[in-house]
Amino acid sequence: MKTHGPIITRFEKNPILTRKDVPYPVATVHNAGIVKHNDRYIMLFRSHLLNGRSVIGRADSEDGFSFTVRPKPFLTPATDSIFGEYEAFGVEDLRINPVEDEYLLTYSAYSRHGVRIALARTRDFENVERIALITQADLRNVVLFPEKFDGRYVRLDRPHSEISPWSIWISYSPDLVHWGDSRVIMKPLAYHWDEMKIGPGAPPFKTDKGWLHIYHGVFKTMSGTVYRLGAALHDLADPANIIGVSDSWILQPDDSWEVSGYVPNVVFTCGAVPEDDGTVKIYWGGADTVMCVGTAVIDELVALCLTASRPAL
Repeated sequence: MKTHGPIITRFEKNPILTRKDVPYPVATVHNAGIVKHNDRYIMLFRSHLLNGRSVIGRADSEDGFSFTVRPKPFLTPATDSIFGEYEAFGVEDLRINPVEDEYLLTYSAYSRHGVRIALARTRDFENVERIALITQADLRNVVLFPEKFDGRYVRLDRPHSEISPWSIWISYSPDLVHWGDSRVIMKPLAYHWDEMKIGPGAPPFKTDKGWLHIYHGVFKTMSGTVYRLGAALHDLADPANIIGVSDSWILQPDDSWEVSGYVPNVVFTCGAVPEDDGTVKIYWGGADTVMCVGTAVIDELVALCLTASRPAL
């Protein structure tokens, strides 16, 4: 494990996507889900329209660094059915969850009723089928494990509660629609870099030591909040069992486009792509304004969770 230097090496040409790269009018580009599909990287990014509401755009890449945006948004708020009522204010912060032979899309749906999570599916990133609204308000940041456990789907999420503020919970489902057996598995740590709130970031991916999950943590300062990234390792057989949590952050706002922007001092991830060479590409929104990428060695992230761990609860 590294004893000095950054755990995540920033791409030297960050940011990799800005509003200037989008062929329709937007104010921001940020918080994108990423996956490698048919040897191409698919990015589904959030943008604020000029009326302040959010849509999801699509960008494609051959190498995971240079992306080209499609001419129209990938996902816009529904206008009919129950989805139309609960997506009226925008769709945000989409995660791409590879599960079995399809991609399950989890995203925040905003309306006058608050925010809740919607679930959709796609196999080709051309056709999208909405499945269900899978939470009540106020709940955000849902990611799914890529395998079933004892025949059930498993998710991590972050409900809001004043009693147990902004913690990570786990839930189970037989059919993707009905969820239960929920319990908290990880909480913010007092007087720590993630003491204010934590939440799921990128969908977990498998390593030989456990499921690696890149999450976000928030620290409150005298001049506002700082969003950073950390790593947690879940047991391969029982993802409710967290083996270790990185005591130190793995990424914090440093570059000018992370420190200053729509929401200052933010690095926020919704996607990470493990590669065959033992590295992982981690993507993050900078200051809710631009998209960035960096690379890390998977074994070093795992070691950080195992050898320099803070309590999960």
